[in-house]
Amino acid sequence: MLLFATSDKGGTGRSVSSSNLAYRRALQGANVCYVDFDFGSPTAGAIFAIDDLEHGTPGAGIHEYLQDLASEPERHSVWATSDRAELRARPDGAGELVLCPGDADGSEFPGDETTIDRCVNLLQELSREFDLVIVDLSAGRSHATEMVMAATARPELANLPWRWIVYHRWTKQHVIAAHSLVYGERGLVETGKALGEDYQRKLLASIRYVRTAVVDPDGADLSGLKPTQVRWLRKIDADLHQMAARLKLGRMNLLGSVPLDPVLQWREQIITDADTVTLDIANQETVRAFAELAVRSAEELFVPGLEAIARGIDRVVP
Repeated sequence: MLLFATSDKGGTGRSVSSSNLAYRRALQGANVCYVDFDFGSPTAGAIFAIDDLEHGTPGAGIHEYLQDLASEPERHSVWATSDRAELRARPDGAGELVLCPGDADGSEFPGDETTIDRCVNLLQELSREFDLVIVDLSAGRSHATEMVMAATARPELANLPWRWIVYHRWTKQHVIAAHSLVYGERGLVETGKALGEDYQRKLLASIRYVRTAVVDPDGADLSGLKPTQVRWLRKIDADLHQMAARLKLGRMNLLGSVPLDPVLQWREQIITDADTVTLDIANQETVRAFAELAVRSAEELFVPGLEAIARGIDRVVP
């Protein structure tokens, strides 16, 4: 399974949520590869606490490989190279967790036929080796997005299952921005149409949304608010649900929600069980949300509409 992670804005929590999804899926026994396609800001190494890769790699990263400057991109086992003690010991039953970093000081670059060929080869090779390959793309309408869309439209990848996750914060501005990324000018749907009607239909069926930093207006964390503030939050939350449904970002196409967590507000990191149990700094609801996302992202078929509700997809809505 190929999973393309995108967002229209920065600051959505796309990379940290995708990294935690990868971590939880590996704990569930799958072999997972995380590919940092964020050409302008390849910082996945910092999330996985690999100090030498905080800003990407000075060696053969994804950028150099795609531009035919390296024969193979670097691979780093998170279990073996993380500088964080909680991530260095591979738990019993866990699968591989591998990072393919971007290049340090990289930047966006347009793709040509050679670049797309190498992208196809990379995605084919990784898909043969790993159960789940997460490709973290640059925010917005980027060359990286255009490149992977052109690659997945190639006949060589016709039988390879892939899905898109569009991340957005649970605010009016971010809901509008996510809709624009998918349905607006030069958005995913318009770009997909240029690759053929069959591709566009497959693309539309593959897109799901993840809401991040979601505040539950009835949650215990807000018990200190004034009654007027709670009523206001409930109204805003109800308005957002109506807007999301109108803009096709509602429950029918929702993969899950990540609650607002104090750890992720201050530091983009992997949330381990030690953070919730031993240190007691992160919320168990956040771990549960990432674990549910990991399971659902691994499903090879997207079942929309009423069948999705029957399978419980809408139960993650706060």
